[in-house]
Amino acid sequence: MSRLVYVLNGPNLNLLGKRQPHIYGHETLADVEADCRKVASEHGLELRFHQSNREYEIIDWIHEAREVASGIVINPAAFTHTSVAILDALNTFEATVIEVHISNVHKREEFRHHSYVSLRADGVIAGLGTQGYALALRRLAHLLDKSAAK
Repeated sequence: MSRLVYVLNGPNLNLLGKRQPHIYGHETLADVEADCRKVASEHGLELRFHQSNREYEIIDWIHEAREVASGIVINPAAFTHTSVAILDALNTFEATVIEVHISNVHKREEFRHHSYVSLRADGVIAGLGTQGYALALRRLAHLLDKSAAK
């Protein structure tokens, strides 16, 4: 069984650490990727880490993951609240999907309380900062280990 996990990041996350650090913290996306790679290595996971400000690229990576991956960790950022297209793509992915948000979206503006992605996600982590990514990867590793033990 594949232990490949895609970590997908949506718009403006390339500005992590520079954009609204009072909300998103001071870690950069490169810091997040380094932490994800460390956790993946500790748990025997292979990682593909991507970020895009373009909805179609995220959809293309989800389509690619359908063929090769055992899980997706996705922080769709603003696409969370707007993208039926990303939801439709995720609905074609048959393995585990974990949605991650750095901030607690439920303490923010009303429009951020709705997530299209949550309609497909097997789990949601919000408000735990960039540590949410590591927690999502640990959860995926646990599920893969559990599945392999059967």
